[in-house]
Amino acid sequence: MIPQEQGPSLFGRLPDGRAIEAVRIGRGALRAEILTYGAVVRDLRFDGHGRPLVLGLDSMEDYLAHSRNFGASPGRCANRIAGGRFVLDGKAYELERNEPGGVNHIHGGSAGMGRSPWTIRALTPDHVELRIRDPAGNAGFPGTVETTCTIRVSEAGVLAIRYESRCDAPCPVNLCHHGYFNLGRGPDIRDHTVRIAADAYLPVDDRKIPLGAPQAVAGTPFDLRADTLLGERLKELDGGFDHNFCLSPARTPLRPVAWVSAPTGLRMEVATTEPGVQFFTAPMLRCPVPGLEGQMYGPAAGLCLETQVWPDAVNRPGFPDAVLRPGEIRVQETEYRFFRTPSA
Repeated sequence: MIPQEQGPSLFGRLPDGRAIEAVRIGRGALRAEILTYGAVVRDLRFDGHGRPLVLGLDSMEDYLAHSRNFGASPGRCANRIAGGRFVLDGKAYELERNEPGGVNHIHGGSAGMGRSPWTIRALTPDHVELRIRDPAGNAGFPGTVETTCTIRVSEAGVLAIRYESRCDAPCPVNLCHHGYFNLGRGPDIRDHTVRIAADAYLPVDDRKIPLGAPQAVAGTPFDLRADTLLGERLKELDGGFDHNFCLSPARTPLRPVAWVSAPTGLRMEVATTEPGVQFFTAPMLRCPVPGLEGQMYGPAAGLCLETQVWPDAVNRPGFPDAVLRPGEIRVQETEYRFFRTPSA
């Protein structure tokens, strides 16, 4: 179990010697451990469940060598940008092509927000506020972006994550929480059911870049508008899910968009302000080192519901706007709400 709340403790060090700290917050039945590295939610526990709700690793060395963004906050622009390039206000930008294969840019680059140290600005028993400054030129992006990430747990069993970003030059800004959730007690999430309130999704090419406009989910394996057993649906898909589900054409007030349940009786409701959710079932995951409590993480060990702007939006005029401009404040909020079914 996660220890009681306390001040920051040393989790490890980066190769250059910078310290990475861990903080622990809790309220009611929910407790979390957060790292200053990548604003990672390393561990999450719900009283009486007996197992971590997320995938996490035990050392800084393991995160640097083996993490697949476990619990991180990728940015300044989460998801993929096709060809690692975009044109903004008539100027072309070339980004680091850090996705395997060297074709596309993904998640802000090899030194993006999800792979860099953040600073603790505030800490109470039930919340932590972290801050990062992403300098102009990092991974090829224009402008400097400053982002605050506030992670809070509530008496009602809610993990709430809020990103607030500002910039000094126009640039795409789009953060997300990249937690891998497993609400069961088995090695994977094939016995989970999932529901996503989306009438459309984005078909993608073999590099996971959108092929064009959103397509209706009706009549396809991407129709998750009713509770769907993942094990059966994954058999229909070559490679599992790694797709954006289109929730709305723009950011909205916080509203429920997805639901997950496991045979343990534990359920999770996801509410967000964001126009899309990238549903990822980690079909190729093979972590060579043990994770929390000695668990080995293989294919479909966890599922991600990454609430965000749609992928490659900076290159797609018809997609929700990913560009942040000086003087604006971009607020992105998501809540992961945990509860038990009455019969559990």
